[in-house]
Amino acid sequence: MKTIDEIHEKISRGEAVVLTAAELKRRIAEGEPVTVADVDVVTTGTFGIMSGTFAILHIPIANPGTFHHAEKAWLNGVPAIPGPCPNERMGSVDLVVLGTSRADTSYGGGHLFRDLVEGCEVDVTVETAGRYISRTVTRADISLARVVTTRSAFMNYQALLNRNPGTVHTIFSVRGLAGPCREVSVSGCGDINPLQNDPEGKVIGIGSRILLNGGTGYIMGPGTRSTREHPNIAAFADMWQMVPWMMGGFGTADGPECLTSVAIPIPVLDDAILRSLLVTNTMIPLPISDILDRTPFATSRYGEVWDTTDTIITYAPESCLQCEPCQAAAICPANAIIPGERIDPLRCVHCGTCIQECIGGAFSGKLGNVTVNSRSIPITLRQSSRENALKICNHLKSLILEGKFRITDKCGDLW
Repeated sequence: MKTIDEIHEKISRGEAVVLTAAELKRRIAEGEPVTVADVDVVTTGTFGIMSGTFAILHIPIANPGTFHHAEKAWLNGVPAIPGPCPNERMGSVDLVVLGTSRADTSYGGGHLFRDLVEGCEVDVTVETAGRYISRTVTRADISLARVVTTRSAFMNYQALLNRNPGTVHTIFSVRGLAGPCREVSVSGCGDINPLQNDPEGKVIGIGSRILLNGGTGYIMGPGTRSTREHPNIAAFADMWQMVPWMMGGFGTADGPECLTSVAIPIPVLDDAILRSLLVTNTMIPLPISDILDRTPFATSRYGEVWDTTDTIITYAPESCLQCEPCQAAAICPANAIIPGERIDPLRCVHCGTCIQECIGGAFSGKLGNVTVNSRSIPITLRQSSRENALKICNHLKSLILEGKFRITDKCGDLW
């Protein structure tokens, strides 16, 4: 057995062994024996649409005494909720902005959060006593910006399809889910997901230090809709520590959604923790649900989603037909395609939408199929990016080895 303090001492001496979850599982798959003495920390992560995300911002609007208090507010057209503090006659406002609030069908809270972190100019308007006051701000003007996620890092999620004729417009599709049973939308990063690697909550719990969108944060407790069988977490972090490519907005057939990432270190203290870390995609159930009632009617495994597929979508410029306009770029939910040139690696989430849209076949990637009651149905959308999650696991690994991220003991259980 080891303690977290002993691991900290090894890190400070440059002797700690830190592996990503993927690296650990690869060693095991290759037949390499791994004991508690061989590894000190394993980094886990997930990246994808996580709707239960919001931000709390304090923004100066005008000189003190200019207005009594804000009644309504908008940032780049995204509705915000003034409060909880009224800031009477102070000229500044507290605002709560939901990640799923939207200015229009293509720009929402998730896009706004990334723009703020990138230092973009943002137009702020408040309504007060029948008049409107506006100004342009950047992150330098905002004294406090905090992101809270109320439901993230689900241990495993559902694959969704439409069993009826026609197309259903939903947040789980970009073009709409075509039926009957013509395509499947999937979420979840499988065996690198934090809670999947600590299903009993032996080390992950209330007070655990994590990375939320790349910024240092903490777990507050279980998230909404969290159950013992399907747990998730609620957490918070300082927005100004966050990394743009680890967050953002994502367009769907039912409006913009919010991309959120979570990375959590798991200290390998004993054999029980190590055994939990040996979970693989083939061991993880993937419930299959109909989009109309969201009730599971069949089960597959995450091995079908990630073990024999491509985590990266690639672009072959020689196959580009130079269509005007580019249909793949027009529908890309992450705005990651530069027509006729390339895929922006800092925006692409490898969802696979472009593969379906490009008539020239310039975009490629094996998305795989999900077996539903003995029938193989193609995956056409991945709303989680395992590729980005793998990079985030590596990022956390580097921070730990460099002494820039200190692992904490939990101070309470998640369940």
